[in-house]
Amino acid sequence: MELLEAIKWAGVVGEGGAGFPTYAKLNTRAECFIVNGAECEPLIETDKYLMRTFPEEIIAGTAAVSAHLGAKRTVVALKEKYEAEAAALSAAIEKSGADIEIVKMPAFYPAGDEHTMVYYVTGRSIPARGIPISVGCVVDNVGTMRSVHEALEGRQVTDKYLSVTGAVREPVMLRVPVGTSFRECVALAGTKLSEYAVINGGPMMGLVLSEKEKIDAAVVTKTTGNILVLPPDHYLVGRSKLKMQRIRLQSRSACIQCRYCTDLCPRWLIGQEMEPHMVMRGLWMEGQIKDDAEFVRAFGDAMNCCSCGICELYACPMNLSPRRVNEYFKGVLRSRGLESPVDPHPEARGSFSDRLIPTERLVARLGLRDYYPGHAERCLEYQPRTVYIPFRQSIGRAAEAVVAEGAAVRRGDLLAKAAEGLSSNIYASIDGTVRDISVQGARIVSGV
Repeated sequence: MELLEAIKWAGVVGEGGAGFPTYAKLNTRAECFIVNGAECEPLIETDKYLMRTFPEEIIAGTAAVSAHLGAKRTVVALKEKYEAEAAALSAAIEKSGADIEIVKMPAFYPAGDEHTMVYYVTGRSIPARGIPISVGCVVDNVGTMRSVHEALEGRQVTDKYLSVTGAVREPVMLRVPVGTSFRECVALAGTKLSEYAVINGGPMMGLVLSEKEKIDAAVVTKTTGNILVLPPDHYLVGRSKLKMQRIRLQSRSACIQCRYCTDLCPRWLIGQEMEPHMVMRGLWMEGQIKDDAEFVRAFGDAMNCCSCGICELYACPMNLSPRRVNEYFKGVLRSRGLESPVDPHPEARGSFSDRLIPTERLVARLGLRDYYPGHAERCLEYQPRTVYIPFRQSIGRAAEAVVAEGAAVRRGDLLAKAAEGLSSNIYASIDGTVRDISVQGARIVSGV
């Protein structure tokens, strides 16, 4: 089976968080192919585990994709402190004879941001709101490369590796069927907390779930890489509950225009039009600006925010939320049909290498020292009795069901076929009977 055809058939999507259908991303040619193994957010263990455990599969997938892209340079980029992971990958590269280099990055956040990684590896700055191919690069995650290898071997995406960290008895890696509940995953790691909140992902960019109903409904998908368990009164949980009106009032009254949010912004550092302090400065006069061009001058930079969280969770001495303000203005600008201009050839600021945020300092600022570093060495495999499988697990459209209520399915059977446009195939992850099927997804119950 041809590479893109195999990837699309298997339902492979980006496993770094965004979930872009991989067959669509790789439908191009590129000068440089970068495999992202930085895993830049603290308290996530998945990519490190995969690099230690499946280095040959990752390198095989990488080599296949590199050949397809016609890449002149192929790189696996990871943090220099990942010594065991780098050694495992280097041995796999030597064994395969592939022309792949290892690039070691300092331990900083956000090393895994693809714009930052492309600049670090190639010295090229991607234009604001652009993608790596605009400067001749493609970036994909190490987990995705393992899934590409699996697809070429004829295996669909039915299971997911993820870490469970934070306020647990022991940080663990899990291999579970897609659709396994978060509650079951947390129970496998164990926690002394009678009540808890979780972050789906990392502490900087992950989705905070604090309401019981939302945690109960949360399930593992193709893009789930980590579940971070926290006490319900943790600082990060409280920050996530702030209402936009309160954030706006606080920002209008308390911003001291120190510009730390801009000076440490990774997008500004690589030369993009992103000055959060200027957006904050104009907040008080939002209602007074009627002219579209003036509105774009005041707030247009918000369109270029990558929501990394540095401005609100690390930089701001007044504990304000420039990220949330940027997200607010993104919505306003879109509703008014406005877009800010973009420099097609940005140049990085000279201060880039001096303003990298050390992971350990970030952990301290986030109030997560009690849980760091939290290495997960053990991997548990678990088979739930019931799974709920969403039909939309990637950027784009939901897949369309091809089975009916009451159908008997086996692991690997097609549940929903990729729709026209961006979409991905969805497969049964356990043997069982289909229940509660809708356009949103289906429940499979085993032993019925």
